[in-house]
Amino acid sequence: MTPTPERPRSYSSPLPTPRPHLGHAVASEWTKLISIRSTMWTLGSLVLTVVGIGLLFVSQTSDEDYEGITFTTPALFGLLVGEIAVMVLGVLTITSEHGTGLARTTFTAAPDRYRVLTAKYLVFSATALVTTMLSVFVVGIAASLAHDGAAAGTHAAHEWLGALCGCLYVTLLGVLALAIGALVRHSAGAISVMLGLVTLPPVIGAMLISWEAVAPFGRAILQRNVPVALSQLFGMKEGGDLGAAPSNLSQLVLIVLVTGGAVAASYLSVGRRDV
Repeated sequence: MTPTPERPRSYSSPLPTPRPHLGHAVASEWTKLISIRSTMWTLGSLVLTVVGIGLLFVSQTSDEDYEGITFTTPALFGLLVGEIAVMVLGVLTITSEHGTGLARTTFTAAPDRYRVLTAKYLVFSATALVTTMLSVFVVGIAASLAHDGAAAGTHAAHEWLGALCGCLYVTLLGVLALAIGALVRHSAGAISVMLGLVTLPPVIGAMLISWEAVAPFGRAILQRNVPVALSQLFGMKEGGDLGAAPSNLSQLVLIVLVTGGAVAASYLSVGRRDV
């Protein structure tokens, strides 16, 4: 009688195989973020612009100049340009993967797309917020050390809180850019959309205010666009004849609502698409 050949046993790895969770996705996204050149160039541009222009402003001012402005105001001028670097990094955080085809590999290795997208939002938000805060507060501390004389007037702690809200506002702009990138999946297209959202409202508001029928709508746009909101959060006094300025809280609520809507749409889009 011929003996029956023994069937091969299934392979079992001796290595531990932990259940994947959000921490693994965050570690993966952090590795990807710090390993690409665009992160260094965009965040380096942000720091160089905010700190460079801010310190130049501080060196050209006197104590009396700070009687009407906050110590963090010099950082605003660089941040109005540096916000573009944050938005570009937000777009590239996801569109670069679609451009190189890495997105297909990522979603094959980690099929839970919502977890991957959540990790991208967490890693980018923390990186952008910390970098922006450090840049702004370096300028603010330099201004306070150089011009904290009696002629500079009194400066309360809420001025620093306003600057912190301004950093959060810029970070939300970057998160909005990441959401637009997830929807458009094209770097140039998403960056163009974000530049339009930042630069066009002041122009459109100025046009609408000249027509009486839509003048209130134009004034609302002029009071709530990105440069005006950032200036207000950094303690710049409003001017002109547009009426009472909206509160700082309403400026933050507006960007939170717009960003939240785009983020929700990005989750729906990423969950339904093939790649």
